[in-house]
Amino acid sequence: MLRTLLLATLLSTGILAQPENPNIVFILADDLGYGDVAVLNPSSRIQTPSIDRLAAEGMTFTDAHTPSAVCTPTRYGLLTGRYSWRGRLKKGVINGYGDPLIEQDRQTVASFLKEQGYATGIVGKWHLGLGFARGEEHTDIDFTKPVSDGPHTRGFDFSFIIPASLDFPPYVYIRNGQVTRNVTHQSAQDFPAFLRAGPIGRDLNPENTLDDLTTEAVAFIHQRAPSDQPFFLYFPLTAPHKPVLPHRRFDGSTDLGPYGDFVTQVDWVVGRILGTLDALELTDNTLVFVTSDNGSFMYRQEAGTEDHTQDPAIQAYAEDRHTSNGIFRGTKADIWEAGHHVPFFARWPGKIQAGSTSGETMCLVDFFATVASITGGKIGSATAEDSHDLMPLFQDGSWDRAPVIHHSGSGMFAIRDGKWKLVAGNGSGGREKPIGEPFARPFLLFDLSEDPSETTNVIEEHPEIARRLRETLEEMIEG
Repeated sequence: MLRTLLLATLLSTGILAQPENPNIVFILADDLGYGDVAVLNPSSRIQTPSIDRLAAEGMTFTDAHTPSAVCTPTRYGLLTGRYSWRGRLKKGVINGYGDPLIEQDRQTVASFLKEQGYATGIVGKWHLGLGFARGEEHTDIDFTKPVSDGPHTRGFDFSFIIPASLDFPPYVYIRNGQVTRNVTHQSAQDFPAFLRAGPIGRDLNPENTLDDLTTEAVAFIHQRAPSDQPFFLYFPLTAPHKPVLPHRRFDGSTDLGPYGDFVTQVDWVVGRILGTLDALELTDNTLVFVTSDNGSFMYRQEAGTEDHTQDPAIQAYAEDRHTSNGIFRGTKADIWEAGHHVPFFARWPGKIQAGSTSGETMCLVDFFATVASITGGKIGSATAEDSHDLMPLFQDGSWDRAPVIHHSGSGMFAIRDGKWKLVAGNGSGGREKPIGEPFARPFLLFDLSEDPSETTNVIEEHPEIARRLRETLEEMIEG
């Protein structure tokens, strides 16, 4: 009792300061390419002042990667610190009716931070499967009944989500496990307003969805602001993924068609969050991340050709107008760099030097180990197995990370170690032709320090490096 009173006295007088954990906000754009962000692409015709502000006030990671080139496995990796291919999802994504992907006994970043005393919230796209009340057919869903499995059962105190990408039905809002309104029917639409036919909530309009989610995210921050309890907000956006439906107030904000306007709206959303933190005087004690779940789906085509700027139905830009994935080869879903080499920014005033840059190879699975390091929490041996602490990079220190494993939409593997990248297959494994097959020969080796656009296969010149990387990849897959 005496010891407890003494400790309380020391804390109250400031003689023994109690560590204060930061608020954490993680904004995950959907299909935002490396070249879509102005600060990363000097030739970009899209203005992104809010993301550029984050770069000026924090750290830019120029070699950041998603654990997959498509969204569901990336979201699994981000929230669990574990590559998705170690579980049941070996390729592709699940749809809006998919069964829960995260294993029942697996800890998430949210459940972990909750144990560290955080209030946890998610607003946005879930896309990890839900426990809908349903019969044998997907369409036989009772939307009036609570969802039995979802973020509200995986560590999030508050959740306001859509089930999957905004082109996958059912198009409904789910607040804390309960669908918010009864449904009607959405007809199929073609790109750019690409939608599949299916149920849609009477309170969900695809054009307004990003605004609706932003309102909820801002409200969550306002609700938590008066409390001394730190909060974690996971804010996975729905854009600029299809359907490419920027709100009409952003129409014509660029000369690059609806996709360019949608990227402008994404930047506006980031600005709303940063502005809210400023207004509530939370900026100095909030760690903010902004990144993307994979690369852009927009193809690159020859200069001077007709593209998305002339015909919005074309999913491509002529390279003299815009390069959504910057200098990188391929698109979303590919094992090539464009599939998984993404924008990544972190700001933490007083902890991360303003205007700093890291060129170290990292991955979104590293988020889990990083928040554990920040909060002092302990990770069990069966938790976040593939995650590595980013704190040394925040502090401009050395880092000895295991090689990063890349994974394509169709299950193609690659391994990245230093400047070397070995593709364990004979194609993109995604959308660019030839697609190839996982582990089919010949493998491909690239020196990314000399050839970041992956134009030249140098495996014949460096067979020993290829052999070493292949053996390491096999060990890590089997481990």
